[in-house]
Amino acid sequence: MDFSQFIDVNVLITYGLRLLGVFALLIAARILASWVRRVMMRGFERSKFDVTLGKFFANLASWTVMLLAVLFALSLFGIETTSFAAILAAAGFAIGMAFQGTLANFASGVLLLVFRPFAVGDAVRVAGEVGQVDAIGLFTTTIDTFDRRRIIIPNSSITSATIENITHHPTRRVDVEIGVAYDASTTRTREVLDGVVRGTEGVLDDPAPAIILSNLGASSVDWTLRAWCRAEDYWTVRERLLERAKNALDDAGIGIPFPQLDVHLDQPVVGA
Repeated sequence: MDFSQFIDVNVLITYGLRLLGVFALLIAARILASWVRRVMMRGFERSKFDVTLGKFFANLASWTVMLLAVLFALSLFGIETTSFAAILAAAGFAIGMAFQGTLANFASGVLLLVFRPFAVGDAVRVAGEVGQVDAIGLFTTTIDTFDRRRIIIPNSSITSATIENITHHPTRRVDVEIGVAYDASTTRTREVLDGVVRGTEGVLDDPAPAIILSNLGASSVDWTLRAWCRAEDYWTVRERLLERAKNALDDAGIGIPFPQLDVHLDQPVVGA
């Protein structure tokens, strides 16, 4: 059977050449996209740019080159790219509605990378979790708790709640609450606690520490020791203050009372 009567040879040649051109275009675009990505990554590395942001922008540039190549290839076959763009926009809207949670995490990841409320290595309290930031991704943030548990948190949960960056500042204040007996002299108690604070290793002289009479409680006179230390020494200094305060008060004969309750009877107890 002669198929030449059904096939226009000129059309076949024309579209065949166009198809070869599209293949060549896509191959060249793939090579160009890879080259653009490598060049951008090297540039970011030389400029000490953030690794996560560098990879994001390099990948974005690479996919942009490929998308432009695909649109140009479609135009070679007479497909209107404007109508294709409309279809793509409609499909994008449908996909966006289906994956709105994922897109919210992506948008939140971009916000975290741009505004930087915390960085890798910071100790933070986010989404009800406390730990050290291990990685900030486009969709999730990974933190390691201080008892070595790995927590992966969706970025939208972080940006929709309060973010506490515990180690943002180089110094941090330690507050220690201590209650002493009512029969203890306030002057003597202040002297003892002041000596404790000023003699504790790790306590900074500037800002100066303070001893504050904070409350007259139900069972004790309450004092607050306020001392400043380096952020990384917080827990060590806090423990030292507690230990030294206990020993110093014992040596000075100042009691640390248990909670007490006085019961007064208006009438004599029967049989007493």
